Amino acid sequence: MSALFEPYTLRNLTIPNRVWMAPMCQYSAEATGPGAGVATDWHLAHYAARATGGTGLILTEATAVSPEGRISPYDLGIWSDDQIAPLRRITDFLKSQHTVPGIQIAHAGRKAATDAPWRGGGPLGPDAGGWQPVGPSPVAFDERHPVPTELTVDGIRRVVGEFADAARRALAAGFEVAEVHGAHGYLIGEFLSAHSNRRTDAYGGDFAGRTRFALEVVDAVRAVWPDDKPLFFRISATDWLEDGVPGWTADDTVRFAPLLKEHGVDLLDVSTGGNAAGVRIPTGPHYQVPFAARVKAATDLPVAAVGLITEAAEAEKILANGEADAVLLGRELLRDPSFARRAARELGADVHVPNQYLRSV
Repeated sequence: MSALFEPYTLRNLTIPNRVWMAPMCQYSAEATGPGAGVATDWHLAHYAARATGGTGLILTEATAVSPEGRISPYDLGIWSDDQIAPLRRITDFLKSQHTVPGIQIAHAGRKAATDAPWRGGGPLGPDAGGWQPVGPSPVAFDERHPVPTELTVDGIRRVVGEFADAARRALAAGFEVAEVHGAHGYLIGEFLSAHSNRRTDAYGGDFAGRTRFALEVVDAVRAVWPDDKPLFFRISATDWLEDGVPGWTADDTVRFAPLLKEHGVDLLDVSTGGNAAGVRIPTGPHYQVPFAARVKAATDLPVAAVGLITEAAEAEKILANGEADAVLLGRELLRDPSFARRAARELGADVHVPNQYLRSV
């Protein structure tokens, strides 16, 4: 059997194959008014196309736990009960196509309030539809971004509660997997890294202090997320800073993974970067896979690998070699929504095909 098309079980959930869709922002929700953060026909069509293409698990874009937690004013949200039914429309369709619906719940922290990338992606001030971002410390991401307001301890507790409330709504919306977004320089990742976290209280300083907020979020989500459903955590395994420069490292990730498992995380979604501006990242095919492979070799926490995985044979080899338990595809699934069906043909495997598309087999 192809490793890529072997079902995968976490807790009581079986995902039909290991071709999974990574979260990718669509910047396609309304920014203000009653439709703010609400899933639209674009989101339904976008995710439905990948489901009919055979993708085993689809993780939504970063879905904000509060209005000020959005990366942009056009992001999906899960801070209001009004956002549940439109998401339920999507999850119902994904399940009808044998695809597991997952949601990434997120807070953008100091990188919030930016424009859509096709309009430059720069920070938006309050006069342009943006707002004042928050972070662990008053340290801006770069010279273009504003200095964030440092979260107080009460503010931290409020955000932890917002993650729990988001998980409750995600369950009501029909999601089967929840993923806590701790990567790419957004709020949780900002707390993890000494590059962005300069606090001197219990939420900063040493490794225990910098990981405290992340673990409190995981605990809060796990407390409301059913025991039979898996919880993922997405991490940037390294800030890609030079040796000796304070920041989050691959060693930190390996150290952190067992703690996440102790707190109820079932799989680590291993990405990199996003927290330090101006760093050189040696991108290329599979450039992030070694970080997932290292966590898998050093711990017993399952991992998913990402990073310019574009060919079926490549994905198959990553799994067959034991470097990861699943692969998450991003841009390749934008280019080819039916990647999973094409990969199944190439590897001689079976994948769900809608009746309406059987003539394409």
